[in-house]
Amino acid sequence: MKILIAEDDINSRRLLEVVLLKWGHDVSSAENGQAAWELFTSNDFEVVITDWVMPIVNGIELCHKIRNDKKRIEHYVYIILLTSQSGRENLLKGMEAGADDYINKPLDRVELQVRLRVAERIINIQKKIIRLEGLIPICSYCKKIRQEKDFWEEIEQYVSERAPTDFSHSICPDCYEKHVKPELDALHLKHK
Repeated sequence: MKILIAEDDINSRRLLEVVLLKWGHDVSSAENGQAAWELFTSNDFEVVITDWVMPIVNGIELCHKIRNDKKRIEHYVYIILLTSQSGRENLLKGMEAGADDYINKPLDRVELQVRLRVAERIINIQKKIIRLEGLIPICSYCKKIRQEKDFWEEIEQYVSERAPTDFSHSICPDCYEKHVKPELDALHLKHK
């Protein structure tokens, strides 16, 4: 997976980098939340592992920025909050900020590996859902779209109900030659 690390402690950051690279992940890292945000906005990361306490932009603020980024709605980003903050209130605060998971410091490699497996499952499920939502059951002949309970709807109506779209009908050159021209020729012969 493509993973972004936001960690201000250089030793913790390097340890995470080494471990994640060893496990076969594509890793980028930043020394604070602002640098992580800049990397995030110019890349497509699947997972963000962020420390809670960092200078400039902390982990909670980074979670908020990621979750509120309207340009990144095409795929889900799994966020793991890495912290020495403990207690239910902090856990709740992290989850409300948009974190998906929470790992206490010092880092437990087995725990991290388990969390990344969960992240991978969720990301893969989300990708499958996007592919399925992108499928439109359309009749090969009349081009109507099948809805629930075997109701068939005109493509123009289907698209208009889901997007701010108006249609302007025309005839392509192939259809003109195949359908319209023979009809016009037949009408012309009929009126002679």
